[in-house]
Order: sequence, then structure tokens, then C-alpha cells
Amino acid sequence: MNKQDLIDAMNHINPSAVSYEEWCQVGMALKHEGFPCAVWTDWSAQDSSRFHNGECEKKWASFREQVDKPVTAGTLVKIAYTHGWVPPQVDDHAMGWNEAVLVTDTEKRTGIIDRNWLEGREVIEPQDSEWNPADDLIKYLEVLFQPEEIVGYCCESYQRHNDERWTPAGSGVYVRTAGEIIAKLKLYRGDSAVIGKALGDYNQECGAWIRFNPLNGEGVKNANVTDFRYALIESDKLSIEKQNEIIHKLELPVAALVTSGNKSLHAIVHVDAGSYTEYRKRVDALYKICQENGLELDPANRNPSRLSRMPGVMRAGKKQFLVETNIGKESWEKWQEWYAEQNDDLPDFENLADEWENLPELAQPLIDGILRQGHKMLLSGPSKAGKSFLQIEMAIALAEGLPWLGWNCAQGTVIYVNFELDRASCLHRFKDVYESLGIEPKNLRNIDIWNLRGKSLPMDQLAPKLIRRARKENPIAIILDPIYKVITGDENSADQMARFCNQFDKVCTEVGCSVIYCHHHSKGAQGSKKAMDRASGSGVFARDPDALIDIIELPLKEEQYENMKADKQREIITQYLDTHVSGWRNRLPDEHLSDAFRLSEYCKHNLYENAKDELFTQIAESDRHVEHTTAWRVSCTLREFEKADNKDIFFSWPIHRVDESGMLSKIRPDIEINGKTIHQRDVPDGSHKAEKLAKERQQVIDAYTLIAAGKEPDDDGVVRVKLGDFVERSEELFGKEITKPGIRKKLNKFGDFTVERGTVIPFHDEDDESENDDNNCVEDSD
Repeated sequence: MNKQDLIDAMNHINPSAVSYEEWCQVGMALKHEGFPCAVWTDWSAQDSSRFHNGECEKKWASFREQVDKPVTAGTLVKIAYTHGWVPPQVDDHAMGWNEAVLVTDTEKRTGIIDRNWLEGREVIEPQDSEWNPADDLIKYLEVLFQPEEIVGYCCESYQRHNDERWTPAGSGVYVRTAGEIIAKLKLYRGDSAVIGKALGDYNQECGAWIRFNPLNGEGVKNANVTDFRYALIESDKLSIEKQNEIIHKLELPVAALVTSGNKSLHAIVHVDAGSYTEYRKRVDALYKICQENGLELDPANRNPSRLSRMPGVMRAGKKQFLVETNIGKESWEKWQEWYAEQNDDLPDFENLADEWENLPELAQPLIDGILRQGHKMLLSGPSKAGKSFLQIEMAIALAEGLPWLGWNCAQGTVIYVNFELDRASCLHRFKDVYESLGIEPKNLRNIDIWNLRGKSLPMDQLAPKLIRRARKENPIAIILDPIYKVITGDENSADQMARFCNQFDKVCTEVGCSVIYCHHHSKGAQGSKKAMDRASGSGVFARDPDALIDIIELPLKEEQYENMKADKQREIITQYLDTHVSGWRNRLPDEHLSDAFRLSEYCKHNLYENAKDELFTQIAESDRHVEHTTAWRVSCTLREFEKADNKDIFFSWPIHRVDESGMLSKIRPDIEINGKTIHQRDVPDGSHKAEKLAKERQQVIDAYTLIAAGKEPDDDGVVRVKLGDFVERSEELFGKEITKPGIRKKLNKFGDFTVERGTVIPFHDEDDESENDDNNCVEDSD
């Protein structure tokens, strides 16, 4: 980037709109690139409210460049981008090492005018004999002001040291009304020095200036403006003829158009704002549209108290004359409505009869039965539900062409945009998920990660940058996690969220891929709500995506955790014995093979100490892992496919797995009534009581097995134990202390045992096969 481009970039930054830090960064960048301090001083002086003579020079001398992190042209360019600057188009060339890389965002040129086809609209300067300076200024004042309104103007000027440019001197005059000035002008109308006599002498080398909004007579700052009626647009990047053509083609609501006597037109444009806040918003919109249509404006002219060129005076031998008044649309509202219609790039109507026999092909599924390629999907759920892990699992499934939550996925490149995690945590999570899922990482090249924690922008600013980068990768999906980091506007406003979600459509269309994004639930228990009503904020979040995947927690009870632990213990023990003990299955009855408690007891009595330590360490770790497992129900709201069945899943850090057993199907999520969370019981289906009795019976059998372990059977092969043993160990066996009558009742309840004179005897059927005598003979294969 050459120095002129940097000056152009800097001139698009309004010094009154930057922070102190940005102001310093502009100065440091200029100093790094070899500019003199005067360039920074002149630019800073445009902010009259904060500028103080000598301050720039003092600050410039204090700048000490950091060798490892210098502030360079790139910082200045970045600030200019945020203020609407567009770099000039240049031919391709080999770039130097120190050149800044500039890429135009896709939204920078979205106007209705193509600069390549501008021919220019002539501005005819009036002949001396035809021009009456007083009439120009009178008409200007009559169009812009009411007679009783105070007008500010400045006829005095001066030149800065070593600078050829003339600058208004001081605040000028701000106590005279438009009616008073017009009366003076009419009084001296025929006099060649009419302007000087009516307003005061001015230097014909530099002309004179006038303010376009009425003042209160107490000063010339923005706070002194009494009606935010007009804004000034002025550009010297194009010829006057092309400036004139753009102004007319844009139908700008121009109250007065004045030549500067040099190389620009000054257009006084209706903004008709009710307040300073509204004025700023409308001027920002005006400048943005002008920029989009090739009229690159001076951002320093945004202020409502700004001076503009006064018609009816001379400047270096050229006239500052009034070109036209009241051109374009008559008001801001009319112009906005017109421009919206002109800027309509919507497609034409299609007649169904023409397309009936030649329908376009549907997009291929990205996730079977859930989402098509190029469509949008929202994943919603409460905080800490593992939504990020769920999206990482999805990214891996798409990259490897594997199922996600049981749904088959297409295969291709995925871009994962991380707004929340630091870079190291994000990368580690991907590896943790790969390893926990047991997936061989064959297609890591299919996953691109964009880490933006601490660097993310509002979505309307981020979308063009994302589009520009994503196009190079040709992804099948972009995953944004989470969107609360980039939301623009109030998430409860349907209008603002509709505009926010439109950015996702833009990414889908421009890149040609699906966009999948993540959002959180509103506060409180969600069980009583429909899945599409749970996401926080406006209902737009649920209505906008083509597929909504919602997850809600299922409250697990202690007994369910115990069952999960037993299932996992059984799995660990059988795997361990299969690996370390040959023939062990032949030594146990079949019913013992599916009983975690009996398998555990078998290992306690038949494995060497070191083997037991190893096995039960694994079991303890498994139990701890199970205790931190949560359960979730996945619901789908789909636009392109018929409704999919709910899926119940477990989240065991760091992965989710589908519940194949069906144990979660009977659980209902918590609901909220009158602000109070209600924990719901299992859905009754007639089997609950039987399950409870079966569990109680098994508890009694396990208690007997534990007490009888190691005791010698009688001659009839039956192991008799004392009733007192049950009482002494009741807290260990049943979780609470139980008296002899209570134990007796439990033992007699199911008919598996009898109690005679304080002795517990298991019921023995002569037809039953006795247990294999080798049960206690297994040795550790180690």
C-alpha cells in the first residue's frame, strides 16, 4: 500500500468518532510509516471539541515503538474499514513484503449505481453578467431557514504554517437571523461588494463558509443546533460532473447544491431528524448508501454544526455558486422508500405451470431425514448440556462421513467457528471427542477451525469476512458455536432477530453450504413447553431454521444411576475376565453372567490381590464417571422432512451416546408451574410396582449370597446362616438398620428363604442342579 492510499484511508476516519486509543494508534501508524507529525495534527484538528494546539506534537514525541508489536499501516487500515473506507481497485501485481493486504468485503459495493457507466452531468458556471451573488445567497437562505432562525457563518480565514490550505478562523458569526441577513442582502443587491457589506469582508482567495442548520445563538457546536434538519455530503474523489450525476441518480433529497469553487459539490440533504441521536443514525445510513454507490464522502462533514461552502462568493477566481435547489425526493422518508424499491434485487415471479414438468432437484441431505445441504439448522439447549461437544461430534461425523446420533451424514469439509473457547481448549476437545468415540482420524483435513474468542464481531460485520474465507474451502457446512457471542440487537425483538438471522441466509447462499448454529434455552424448567418455544429470545430463532434440534434434560434417579453402574460393572468385569481368566464362564451358572453383584463377588474370591486391585480400580473410575452422566431427550422440528422420532441420549463427558436400552423413554423432564420447578416421576405403565418388588427380592438374595460367601454347606448342600448376621449387617446390605422382625419379614416375603430358630435356610428344590463345585477354584491366569 502506498502513502497516498494510507492518507485516503485516514481521511475516511472521523477523528471525533474514534476513541483515545484509536487516535493514538493512527498517530503511531503514521509515525511508523514515515509521515510527519503535521499529517496527524491536521487530521486531528477536524475534531474541534477535543483538539488542542501542541497536544499532537507532544504525544508524537512520546511514541516508543515496540519491536515485537509495532503499530503499522495495517492498524490504520483496520480502523478505516470500520468507518466505511473501501480501498481503490488496483490491477494484480507482485506485492512487496511491507504492503498491506486489502480485500474488499462482499457488502461494500451493493448500491444501485455502477461507477463504470458514469458519464457525468454537466455543472454550468454562470457568466459574470448573469450571476448575482446576493440572489444565490438569498435563495439559499430562504430554502434552508425560516426568517426568525439564527444562521451561523464565517468570512474570516487563515493559513496554517507551511500549509497552502485556507481554514475558517474561529467560530464566525452566530447571532443573526436569516431574515436579518436577507434584508441586508436585498439592501445592497446591486452593489458588487454586496456580500462584504451584508455579512463582512472575506478573502476572495479562499471564499467563505456557512452553517446549514439553525443555531440557538450561544455557540456553534452540535449542542447549539436547534433543528437537525440537514446533513452535508461532499466528495472530491470524482469529477464534479460525476458527483452531480450520482447525486441526481440517487434522487437524494437535496435542499441546496453548491459548488465549492474548487473540485467538489456541497449537497445540503434533508435528514429531518427529531433528535441528535436520530440525526447520527440517519447520517450514517446516508453516508453508507453514498459510499455503496461510488460517492466517497469526507466523514468529517457528518456533524450537524459543520460549515459548508457559502454560495455567492468567489474563491481563487472561481465562483461558489448555487447550482440547484430542491432536487430529488422532497423528504427523507420519501427518499428512503424510493431507494428501498430501487435497491430491490429480489427474483421475479415464477409461474407454476411453466415449472410443473421441470421441477428443480431437491438439495441432497446433509443429515438424513433432518437437514438438506445449503439449509440452516439450530441446536438449542440449556447451559452446560454439552452443546459444544454435540456440535464437535457433528463436525467429526460430517468430516468422516459417519452417523451423528444415529442419523447418517454426508461427507465433506466442515468449518467450525469457535467464539467461546480458547484455542488450546478447542483443539483438545476435538482430539478428546475423536478418542472417546473410538474414531480413527482419517479425514482431519476436512475440518477447519476458526478460533475467534475475544476477536468476534457482530454477525452483520462478521458475515462478509466469513464468506470471503469460506469460499476458498468449499465446505458442506459451517458450524457457529455459540451465536450469543455475535448477536446484533435485542434478542427479544422479532424485527431485529429477523435481520440477524438473515445473515445466516446470506452465508448459505454466498458459500453454498449449510449453516448450523447453537443457542441457549430461556431460564427455568422447560418440560411444559414445546421444543420450538424453549430457545431464549424471540420466536424467530425457532421459526427461522429449516431444522431445529432441541435437547432437554431428563432427571435421573438414584436407582437409575445404580442400574447404570451395574451395567457398566458387568461390562468391565466380563471384559477383564475374558482377557485374563481362561474358561471362567464355564464355572458360573448362566444367570450369574448377567448379575454384576455376583460377578463382583466371584472376582473378590477368585482373583489374586494385584488383579483385584486393577479390576476394582477400573470399576471405581467407571462408577465415578457414571455419577457425572446426564440424560437428555432430543426433539426435532423440521421443515423439509416428516417429524423424526425423539432420541434419548446420555452425556458422559466428553461425548453423547444414544440410549439403546430404552431406560430413558419413561422419564419425563421437569416442568415449571408458577415459577416453581416440579420434578416429575417416571411415567406409570403398570410395571413399576413389579419392578420395585423384583429389585427388593434381588436385594434379599444378594444379601444372603454375601453373608454365605466362604461358608461350608451342610451335607445336603445348603449353606445355613444366622438371622443375626442379617441384622448386624443390615445397614451395609439394605442401606438402613433393620430389626429381626423386619429381616424375617423380608426373608419370608418372596418364598426364597425360610427362618427356623434363628437360622436362615434357602429354599432348595431337589430338581435344581447344584452349582458347579469348581466355582471357588478359578485362578488368576496372571
